[in-house]
Amino acid sequence: MPLPWTAEAQAGSAAPAEVLAADDLALWYNQSAGTDWLRALPIGNGRLGAMVFGNVDNERLQLNEDTVWAGGPHDPANTAGAGALAEIRRLVFANQWSQAQDLINQRMLGRPVGQLAYQPVGNLRLTFPSGSASQYHRRLDLTTATTSVTYVMNGVRYQRDVFASAPDQVIVMRLTADRTGAVTFTAAFDSPQSSSVSSPDGSTIALNGTSGSMEGVTGAVRFHALAGVSASGGTVSSSGGTLRVSGANSVTLFVSIGSSYVNYRDVSGDHQGIARRHLSAARGVSYDTLLARHVADYQALFQRTTLDLGRTSAADQPTDVRISQHASVADPQFSALLFQYGRYLLIASSRPGTQPANLQGIWNDQMAPPWDSKYTLNANLPMNYWPADTTNLSECHEPVFAMIRDLAVTGARTAQVQYGASGWVTHHNTDAWRATSVVDGAFWGMWQTGGAWLATMIWDHYRFTGDVEFLRTNYPAMKGAAQFFLSTLVTEPNLGYLVTNPSNSPELAHHANVSVCAGPTMDNQILRDLFDGCAAASEVLGVDTDFRTQVRTARQRLAPTKVGSRGNIQEWLADWVETEQYHRHVSHLYGLHPSNQITKRATPTLFEAARRTLELRGDDGTGWSLAWKINFWARMEEGARAHKLIRDLVNTSRLAPNMFDLHPPFQIDGNFGATSGIAEMLLHSHNGELHLLPALPSAWPSGRVTGLRGRGGYTVSLTWSSGQLAEALIRADRSGVVQVRARLFTGGFTVVDAVDGTAVTPVRVESDCVRITVQAGRTYRAQPTGQTTPTLEQLFSNVATTNDTNTGAGNFDGNGATLSAQALAQAGVTPGALLSREGVNFRWPNVQPGGADNAIASGQSVAISGTGSKLGFLAAGTYGAVSGTATVVYADGTRQSFTLAVPDWYGGPKSGATAAIVMAYQNRPGNRRENTAATIYYAGASLAAKPVVRVELPNISARPAAGVPTMHIFAMAIGS
Repeated sequence: MPLPWTAEAQAGSAAPAEVLAADDLALWYNQSAGTDWLRALPIGNGRLGAMVFGNVDNERLQLNEDTVWAGGPHDPANTAGAGALAEIRRLVFANQWSQAQDLINQRMLGRPVGQLAYQPVGNLRLTFPSGSASQYHRRLDLTTATTSVTYVMNGVRYQRDVFASAPDQVIVMRLTADRTGAVTFTAAFDSPQSSSVSSPDGSTIALNGTSGSMEGVTGAVRFHALAGVSASGGTVSSSGGTLRVSGANSVTLFVSIGSSYVNYRDVSGDHQGIARRHLSAARGVSYDTLLARHVADYQALFQRTTLDLGRTSAADQPTDVRISQHASVADPQFSALLFQYGRYLLIASSRPGTQPANLQGIWNDQMAPPWDSKYTLNANLPMNYWPADTTNLSECHEPVFAMIRDLAVTGARTAQVQYGASGWVTHHNTDAWRATSVVDGAFWGMWQTGGAWLATMIWDHYRFTGDVEFLRTNYPAMKGAAQFFLSTLVTEPNLGYLVTNPSNSPELAHHANVSVCAGPTMDNQILRDLFDGCAAASEVLGVDTDFRTQVRTARQRLAPTKVGSRGNIQEWLADWVETEQYHRHVSHLYGLHPSNQITKRATPTLFEAARRTLELRGDDGTGWSLAWKINFWARMEEGARAHKLIRDLVNTSRLAPNMFDLHPPFQIDGNFGATSGIAEMLLHSHNGELHLLPALPSAWPSGRVTGLRGRGGYTVSLTWSSGQLAEALIRADRSGVVQVRARLFTGGFTVVDAVDGTAVTPVRVESDCVRITVQAGRTYRAQPTGQTTPTLEQLFSNVATTNDTNTGAGNFDGNGATLSAQALAQAGVTPGALLSREGVNFRWPNVQPGGADNAIASGQSVAISGTGSKLGFLAAGTYGAVSGTATVVYADGTRQSFTLAVPDWYGGPKSGATAAIVMAYQNRPGNRRENTAATIYYAGASLAAKPVVRVELPNISARPAAGVPTMHIFAMAIGS
């Protein structure tokens, strides 16, 4: 795809009802992907992946299975390495870097010198009768992990829905039409691999193939793909590898893929049996059941964390338009979409038992993809998993730890024959065969600390979970990584530090054409984390006291992070000036992020040097580099700069139309890094405390996030308004003391047990920091004093809020044309003021032009809590009375249903409700302009005298639809 690509805004565009029903958490388009892979939409279940193109005449499912890699089991360790090591080290210490680099290229590179590529299975192509289509729409719903395409052709509305099921291990496509007998198509496999097609039975086709050879290693992974259908009505036949469906009412198509890959040593798996078993089992289950199981499995992960940053009319444009115009419009919801898209992609590409997400997740259509779509350890693989713990996807982290356990085996061989060392080592790349040697050339590959960085992730994950059995299982890999360095670190002859030699600061030359050096800053920072983690883990497990002493002693001899002559963090032991000032890697700030060795309060001098480093490096960069910088500036507690980098990332040079991050080309670590960065802007936990809203930008003045995770075992939800924290909910996994930092604590505040309202007395540590004693399983609420009624944005953070820029007929807001809180405020209702109705105090929306002024009830859970006798709403219906069943959920788990009803919104006060506000106002039903009395009503229900935790609204249309009215809510409160 040419870069940058373009997309034009569409006049009068409005988000489809299905997108609004998903709280705008959907990618949507009014055009198909055509032949552009970067316009297709990704689905996955961790093992199986597909890109769905959504074309009318020819649908394409581009298929991947996560173990289909080029080559086969092999040992790339270079036995000549150990004999050359002493001379290489001598040359490095003598500043003869070019000669050292040449000798590494001769003696240390793996055999082969490159690693092997992740490869595609092939394509399933469906061919439909041709014709002219209208009313075309396609989307990827992140709330259900389902893609859909719908269009009208020859008076018939067609729809295709596709998802990748983790519970049933198949890809499922449902084809329907609103006229009987209208579903007709043929389907066939093709593949760039060595393969053959067949028809095993009258309703199934098969693709059988073998992965490609590469770098002199013969392709050894056999795969078997099956596509079978179940049709209602019509006829189905299969012959010669082509599946034919004619005149069906509806069709469910299943895709199942099996691979012979068992592990990095074994490719003898029953690939055909695996594919047949999954297909046979899925065929015995109804589509509705398959869909329900898929959605339940997915939402159990996805729904743990929500983020609402507000909505503007920018979200009424298709996704590609939103990307193209992001720099020039206010579109805070896109940051929430980007955040959740990264979480979606991680769930779709990394599940327990699968391979880790590689450089492209699991989505790749090329036999030789960029950088082989493998695992790059000097930035990309760790970045993929930065959001796993922080955004509450702990299980998705498991494949990395399984890989580390494999690498501890293969890396032990490399350590022995290339370094004469104990323990294990991995350099800057690995692949499905767990290759651990130096690859691609000394300039890039002579980096010893890939395995060490991975091993630090074990301890950090334990800090989130407190899972001692997890730590016990993975501690040997941590220990082995440290043992390698205990046996290979050497004394730098002039400074006396223990250093790695040879190594590099990833991919950056310190002098012309040479990167090889001793003791680069990133290595020292990684090793401090590794040694600290090993020592702490051995204490938790009660083992290895002698080893603990060894790593602590070695840690003290590592070179400290130093400030250079430009006021920056030195990237190397010497104060060298980098050969490329704006290089994409900023490796020497590992200590700022993901580590905690450079912090604002503990190391202020280094913190300011880190700022200087970022200024020198500049904001520009590849997609993944920009994502890393978002995390850096979030750690710098500078929300405006972090948000500026989000805007830099969201443009047509750095995001594809399908929101894949572009280096360019596509690298998924930029997606994951962006999700991590947004989480870091809202919560820090790296420095022994929870820091709430540490880098909140002014572009997100009001919002709500739920379910973020902090180290120490805390789940955190935050609500803020006008840039100020309005409520913090902290749930503790374990009993103890948590230190919490927030501007909230500089003024009056309260902390209570959120369930029973019991007051908690925190201990003040600093002006903005307190310590709270917590009990396992309890949730604690912190709020500023004097806040009696939540604002609209706080209440409806997970419901679509509308603003006054939409002037379409039937909409409730719009520049003096329809009913809006802004216009009612002009009639005398003070923005942000309290209104009382039947003993309930409401806070009127603090409205501003372009800001959210009312919420649309659409079957969502609303974050209101408290204890009182009445639950009240200020609400209005649309054309006709609106009524639905709502539910109050109490803290003790009991539920109370009630009818939430309001009359229509125009024509004067109606009977049956108390008018809250009445005025003569101009509206436009049917695009007419006429003066009509506009009324907002009080509606309410009696409550039991016990704490409320949430309210579930009725499922009322999110936009006017035939026979389905819409309810708009302006305020909600619990009264005594």
